[in-house]
Order: sequence, then structure tokens, then C-alpha cells
Amino acid sequence: MNKVILACLLSLSLLKGHAQYLPPPSGLSTAFLRVPSEAVITDSTPDFAWIFPQAGLEQSAYRVLVASSPFLLLEGDADLWDSEMVISDASTNVTYSGRPLDARQTYWWQVKVWSPNGLESNYSLPQKFNTGDFDRSELDYPGESRWIQLATDHWVSEDKQCATFEYAKPIEMRQLKSKKYFAEFEKSAIGILEFVATSALDEAPITIHMGERKLDDVTVHKDPGKSNIGYDSIQMVLKKGTHNYVVEITEREIKGYLHSQKLSPHYPEVMPFRYVEILANFDSIAIKDIKQGGLFYYFDVEASSFMSSNEKLNTVWNLCKYTQKATPFLGVYADGNRERMPYEADANIQQASHFAVDREYSIGKYTINFLLDHASWPTEWQMHVVLMAWDYYMHTGDSDLLIDRYQDIRRKSLIALTDDNGLISTRTGKKTQKFLTSIHFPGPVEKFRDIVDWPHGTPKGNSGSSHRSPLEGGETDGFVFTDYNTVVNAFHNRSLVLMANIAKVVGNEEDHKFFTGRAEEHKKQFIVAFFNNDKDYFRDGIGTSHSSLHSNMFSMAFDLVPAGNIETVSEFIKSRGMVCSVYGSQYLLEALYKAGEAEYALELMTSEGRRSWLNMIRVGSSMTTEAWDEYYKPNLTWNHAWGSAPANITARKLMGIEPLEATFSKFRIAPQPGNLEQVAITVPCIRGEIAVDLNQMQDSWTMNISVPGNAKAELWLPPYLSKIFINGELTVPVNEVRYAGGIRNVILLESGHYTVSCSKK
Repeated sequence: MNKVILACLLSLSLLKGHAQYLPPPSGLSTAFLRVPSEAVITDSTPDFAWIFPQAGLEQSAYRVLVASSPFLLLEGDADLWDSEMVISDASTNVTYSGRPLDARQTYWWQVKVWSPNGLESNYSLPQKFNTGDFDRSELDYPGESRWIQLATDHWVSEDKQCATFEYAKPIEMRQLKSKKYFAEFEKSAIGILEFVATSALDEAPITIHMGERKLDDVTVHKDPGKSNIGYDSIQMVLKKGTHNYVVEITEREIKGYLHSQKLSPHYPEVMPFRYVEILANFDSIAIKDIKQGGLFYYFDVEASSFMSSNEKLNTVWNLCKYTQKATPFLGVYADGNRERMPYEADANIQQASHFAVDREYSIGKYTINFLLDHASWPTEWQMHVVLMAWDYYMHTGDSDLLIDRYQDIRRKSLIALTDDNGLISTRTGKKTQKFLTSIHFPGPVEKFRDIVDWPHGTPKGNSGSSHRSPLEGGETDGFVFTDYNTVVNAFHNRSLVLMANIAKVVGNEEDHKFFTGRAEEHKKQFIVAFFNNDKDYFRDGIGTSHSSLHSNMFSMAFDLVPAGNIETVSEFIKSRGMVCSVYGSQYLLEALYKAGEAEYALELMTSEGRRSWLNMIRVGSSMTTEAWDEYYKPNLTWNHAWGSAPANITARKLMGIEPLEATFSKFRIAPQPGNLEQVAITVPCIRGEIAVDLNQMQDSWTMNISVPGNAKAELWLPPYLSKIFINGELTVPVNEVRYAGGIRNVILLESGHYTVSCSKK
């Protein structure tokens, strides 16, 4: 909040200053990499991007220099490319257009910009980037990223950043009698344990217990049971004298998972842990400098912030943000430490939350490419890739991915499963081996099936298995599976809508018309088939009268509820409560904000019940968990980013910050604070930092807003606000839009800092 207020207080001086001085661009990226010197780029014509200085309002021109040495980055000396002055507002996706770059070389670039009033900036600081192998014909799949050794013990990835170790000291360290040390770290991390030991004897034995949870104040919990909560026991021997040790964690065995990722051989094995016990004869052994080495993918912890008048919400947001830092250690959005496998639904939620807290896009692109060629088994999961691809494009403007993988993305809409009635089904004969091969599913036909939510329940009379809920209906709210499934078809309709958008971006006008028409027709058939006119909400499918939370929340989240029935459907949704998994909570919260039910959404995000994010913390986890509780999924992990919905929901729905045009060249701010008195958020985007601070009293509403340079915003205000003052001037809305189950008044904002003051009617 202080950052936004300070920026607004400085706005007058900035407005004066921008008439005389234009700061240089910042936040450079090459091929969407913020630190391209720690990667290799396999595109021979990479795209450049930079953050245009906010004081200049909007960009009118740029000049890019690229050279083989930083000393050649001078006008007239740049030996690869001098774009000269280009009249353009493009500050993202500026494609290299100089002399051909050589493979496996190092280059430097920088940029200067102009504002519309003719001001010229100095050049930015140079950015170094490495090229790799431009020949991609030998890849196992498009977009594959291989490890490259730049120098001795210096490994990097192709086209994405990589994970490095970040060390933390214990927040508590105790020696108990002469036989035991106990160490507690602030948070769990997936990583390694290091320490320095001095031994009076050679081959002195010690035992180390490492775990994610503790049994009591000084004991590691050593019985994970059916769970996959981190635990390991390691026997070691110490050498005589003083030495540094890296604990050799037991190597993981991956069994039965389709696409599990292996940790690169140049990394030691890692595991999630927060607590450590060291057992030894400490009469002859001394331990010091114990360190937790967390293996973290590149992450800018300063890129985002959140603070509100609700401390519970703040705690939940911090939990979800840390999960984005701690879980992508494999360089891909995976499902946690148990399977280490990318799943489409998990990845979609993780990407959305990652985008909300850091300006990192390369891991999303890599994951999409991977998933297009490595399908998992659930029907709905395939369509999540369409959602991911469109979300990635809206954040980056990178149309290359959509163009290069268009046919694969198209197939993931599951258009091939369309029946004569316009709906799709996996149970009417169209789920053939040929179809599954087309979407790159390697398993047998019978393994590919509808899921709705996970885990499913334990049938009556059966003993529970480790991956099933003990509840008969599982996390599906007793969903009744039929040939034509409401949830599957809700995802399909969303995929049709997005495929129309994607077809337009890639220039496929025929498909744009086809998918636009098909989406409209499918929506009509969807409502006819699944809407229960007697009850005014949705049933689970054709042939059943049962109505679950899921049939209604997905329909609401994907804009399939008839306008006149938003209230009845939202009332049914609220009547069910949180009878879904942590995965389902993403769409439940989206549905509630779509319906304008902000206070109930806030109630769910700050609940202290067993199905809550605060319960994850209460049981001991420092990352979001795979299920609400061990009770609901006995084999759960405590490091699963598909449970991190509040990280993206607070940004996109509570504060309503979402792109209206690709790269956030125009974006929306449409707050739904509910009963929060104060909320402040900083959201990163490719153009810079979006900061919003909101305070509401009984009769007033005040906002401080920072719109990044070279961007525009639409502020969508609720109709109960009147006398709208922007920076002290009475402002009239330019138009009205339907949003969140009602009407919003639209105010246009250019780049800059704004104070918005309104009265409540």
C-alpha cells in the first residue's frame, strides 16, 4: 500500500519530470527470459521486450542495438543489428532483424526509447544472451528443452531458466542431551541438507531424519503412513577432522507414472523437508552450519505483493505465493514431489498463479509444449491445454506458440468427440485408439475417461485405497456420470470459444468462423440438454436428475448460465459449500466472482474448516497441499501447486486485474472487495508493475492506481458508486458493461498514477 501511495504523491513531480527527462527502459527480456545469460536460446530470431518508463506515458519509437561485445553497443559500432529509430509503440515481441546470429555464441543488446512529446531516453543497461543449437530436427517433441553445459559445473536449460540452490539457516536449533540435535527451518523446501561436522574419530556413525512435519517440538514425524508427506532416514559416517557434508537423500523410485520427470544428474537428489534430527554420540562429534538448500526455479520474490484488512486472507495468499516459488524445481509445472509428472489441470492452475505473482513465462511455454505431446488420462484435462495456451498468449503476445502448435491445440479441444447432438462424449464410440493417438495419449483406451474432480470416492462395501476419498461421493459431490456429461461439455464449450480466438490470432479465418459458430450452437445445446427448468439449475448429465456443485460451478465459470438464472444457480452453488477438491476450488471461486458473490468467495478463502487453506497451515504444511486434508486423500503430498487458487483469484477476480488485449497493452481493473475494508496488490505483467490500493468505508470508496508505461487500463466500477473523482477532477464514465452478474461503469486510464475517490449511493 505504501508503495502505491508514495507513487501517487510523486505523480505531480513525475508529470513535470516527463516533460524534461525520460528514464531509460528497464526489465529487459530476450525470448521471454529475464536472465538469458543463464540459459541458451534456440530461436535464431529471438524476440526482445522491455519495460517502457512510466514517466513517458506511451512509447512513440525505439532503437535496438545488438553486438558481439558489450563494448560495441554504440550507435555506428553495433556489429549485429542497429535498428535505428523505429516509429512504433511495440515494447514487447520486437523480433531480432539484424545479421544472422551464430549458434552457440554470446551476444549483448540494449534499447533506447522516445515518448510522443519527442523526449529521448538514454540506452538501457545491456543484457547478455547465449544462443544454442538452432537445428531442432532431432528433438523428441517440439519445444523440448535439453541441458547444456556452458562451462565446468555450469549447466543451463534451453529456452527457459533453471533451478538453483538457495540456502537458509534454521530458525531453531537445539542439542538434546548428548545424543540428538534438532533443527527447524522457517518453511519446507524441496532441496538438500548440508552441514559442517568435526569428528574425533574416523567413520563415526550418525543417523539423520528429515521430514516435512514434526511429531512434537523436537521430533521429526517418522511415519508417513499412506501419505507422501516428505520423510527420509539416512545413515552416514563421518571422517575424522572437520568437513562439509551434503546428505545423500535416498534416490526416488518412480513407478507406474506415464510422464514423470527425472532430476538432472548434475543435481543431487532432493526432497521436501522442514525438520531435521541428527542422532550421534556428540561427546566426540560437533555439528555446525546446518543449512537447508532449497532447489528453486528462478523467482523474483519482490515482483508481487498483497495486503488486506483480513489477516487470514493475507496468510493464505502468502502460502500460495511461496508454493509458486518452491514447487517448479524441475523446470516444468508438475504435480508435486510424489509423481513429479506434469498434469494439464495442475499445470493450468499453477500457471495462472505463477503469472499472478512473478513475471515469468518461459516455464509456461515449455509446459504447454510438453503437455501437447504427453497427455494424461482424464478427458477434461486435455482441454486445460487450450486454456493454458490462450492464457499464455494473453500474458506474452507470443503468437509463435499458437502458430507452431495450432493443430495440436485444436485437437485438445476434443472436437473429434462431437456427436450428432452437438455434445461431446467419451462413451458413445468415438473414443478410439486413433483418436487417443491424435492427442498423444499413450495408454490403453479404457484408461482414458471422464474425471469431474479428484479423488473419487470409495464404493460401498469396498475398503479404501490410498488415492481414494473415504467418502462415497469423493470430491465430486456425488456426481452421476452419464454418456453426456455436463462438466466435460462445459470445458468443451470454453475450448470452442478460445479456439475461435486462437484461430483469429494465427490468421485461420475459416476456423475462426467455424469455432465461433460451433461455440454458439454448442451453448444452446448445452442449456437444452443439461439445464433443469423445474429447479433452475444444472443437472449432471442427460439421463439423471442429480445436480452436483460441479455441474453448476463449471457452467457458471465458463459463462454458460442463462442471464436470467444467474441468481438461482449461484444460490445452489452456495448451498453446497466447499464440496470439491482443492482443484475444484479454482472453478468454484471463479464461478462465485462471475456471479458477483464476492463475500461468499472471501468466506471460503478465509475459512478455518477442514476444507480450507488455513487447514493446510494448521496441519503443518508451508505449501499448498494436494488435498484439503490427509483424510480426504490418504496418499497426498504437502507440495502441490494445484491447490494455490487464491494466488490468481486475488489478482484476477477479487481485484479484477486481467488483460483485455495481449501483453496487457489494455487491461481491466474490476474490484470485488466484498466486505474487505482495505486491500492492496501489486501484480507483475510483461509491461511492468500494476499496483492497486483500495479502501472502502460505509459511505466512500478510494483507490490509488498505478498503470505501467505504454499501457492503458479500464477501471470498471460498481453502479453504487457516484461522484467519481480522478486526481481531483469529476469524471463521467465512458460506457457500461455487464460484469459479475450486474453492470459496471467504465473509466479509461492512461499510463500513470491515479487517485480515485467515490461516494457510495
